[in-house]
Amino acid sequence: MNTVFLGLIAAAVIVMAAVQIAVVVVLIRLARRVEQVSQRVEHEIGPLAERLSKVAEQLQQATSLATVQVERVDRLLSSATRRAEETMSLVQGAVVGPLREGLAVIAAVRGVVGAFKSFRSGDGGGRGASRFDDEDPLFIG
Repeated sequence: MNTVFLGLIAAAVIVMAAVQIAVVVVLIRLARRVEQVSQRVEHEIGPLAERLSKVAEQLQQATSLATVQVERVDRLLSSATRRAEETMSLVQGAVVGPLREGLAVIAAVRGVVGAFKSFRSGDGGGRGASRFDDEDPLFIG
């Protein structure tokens, strides 16, 4: 009976050794596949990573150029706005000032003409005095 148990133990050791050898073989094959896949991924991803870095560089250049252009447009618009304001103030000074002076001269001439008319049309004071009394809306006093 001892030999039977010894035979069973020997058979079990042989089966365990065979299983371990099979596991090692499977692990070696798996390691080779993983290595092949990693090389394939490196081979395929490498150019993609290079292209992505080039795209990132080009985007950075485009962004810097766009920033420069936006700054130029901002300077141009602020300069145009400033010039338009200066032009408007010059036009206002050149047109509004003389226009006001002209209107003042016209008002003065009307006043003089009105005064002459009032002195000519009446006796010299009867009608003219009633025209410039306290209830006249143009009376200042």
